[in-house]
Amino acid sequence: MLNVLWIGFFAIAFVAAVLQYLGGDAAIFGAVMKAAFDSAKTAFEVALGLTGVMCLWLGVMKVGERAGFLDLVGRGLGPLFARLFPDVPRGHPALGSITMNMSANVLGLDNAATPMGLKAMKELQDLNPDKDTASNAQILFLVLNASSVTLLPVTIFTYRAQLGAADPTDVFIPILMATYASTLAGFLFVASVQRIRLDAVVLAWLAGVTAVVGGLAWHFSRMPAAEMTASSSTLSNFLLLALVLVFLLGAAWKRVNAYEAFIDGAKEGFQTAVTIIPYLVAMLVAIGMLRASGALPAFVEAVRGAVAALGFDTAWVDALPTMLMKPLSGSGARAMMVETMQAQGADSFAGRLASIVQGSTETTFYVLAVYFGAVGIKRVRHAVAGGLVADAAGFAAAVAAGYLFFAHVA
Repeated sequence: MLNVLWIGFFAIAFVAAVLQYLGGDAAIFGAVMKAAFDSAKTAFEVALGLTGVMCLWLGVMKVGERAGFLDLVGRGLGPLFARLFPDVPRGHPALGSITMNMSANVLGLDNAATPMGLKAMKELQDLNPDKDTASNAQILFLVLNASSVTLLPVTIFTYRAQLGAADPTDVFIPILMATYASTLAGFLFVASVQRIRLDAVVLAWLAGVTAVVGGLAWHFSRMPAAEMTASSSTLSNFLLLALVLVFLLGAAWKRVNAYEAFIDGAKEGFQTAVTIIPYLVAMLVAIGMLRASGALPAFVEAVRGAVAALGFDTAWVDALPTMLMKPLSGSGARAMMVETMQAQGADSFAGRLASIVQGSTETTFYVLAVYFGAVGIKRVRHAVAGGLVADAAGFAAAVAAGYLFFAHVA
């Protein structure tokens, strides 16, 4: 899928450039090629600039992991997951793997989450009577992964810092609201299809998390726009700073060498920053050529015109490319987000909204391909529908949160 999309970007850019040339723009081919070279240079500079911040945050996350916070979150989520997966026997190893995977996702520990997720999917496959068809437990697990609530969207903060945001974490609360909406929608869809019993424990979890997220939204919505942004930024930074301190104190309590843990995590951050360079170059070059050829602006303006004709505000349309790419390709959506922030500014409404969209949900088709592909599932039943429902809810909530917090921003 990604290969077809990537080739298609170049083909569309070429056709659009030819049409521009036939329309009298003799310099269009030079402009498109200049955009390609400039985008390649920018991709390298952005990736290189990410290194320090990635080292910082992955180092902090490694301290938290070794201090036992992953296990702590896992024990807290255990009773809930035992009820969400009624077809999995109590005490089965799959429940432990699911719990640890979700805990790692919540803490933003992607490197730990994926291996645990694959292990959980294989253990669920052992319980699956029809090896070619996804079981109810596998579908719910996949949808929860594809819409997973992430407490620390570190990568987004990192890109925003590199691209000049005055306060890279000011999108933290909006992202939390959007990703919660996507997870809730995905869960409720699957629960309705599978007729999952919502007992007191499940309802208590839903009510508690909804109260926290809804309370934040209600609290901030009562403030003037400028005060809301400043207050949200203060709360976001306080929570992040407090989390770092809690991780360090937890490591000291458990007699974990926090410095060595941080260094190990920082090494992973450095490797991650280097690894993404080819992917970022590939996607930013293609998107830069699309923009220079006039194809991407024409598409966005066409949608903007349609939205305006319906009588709605059109400011959110600038984040549409990130929305459309997100279910298909994580690297593509990331490149769309970066390109939007470059073109309009990291602190513009479009730049912030693209960041919220990026953090609102996971890459549905990538997660589906990796997790189901690992165990040979061919018939996915309602898994795709559940993932797309979560995506749609996450995008809608991202737009709502963007307007709530940043409507006053140009």
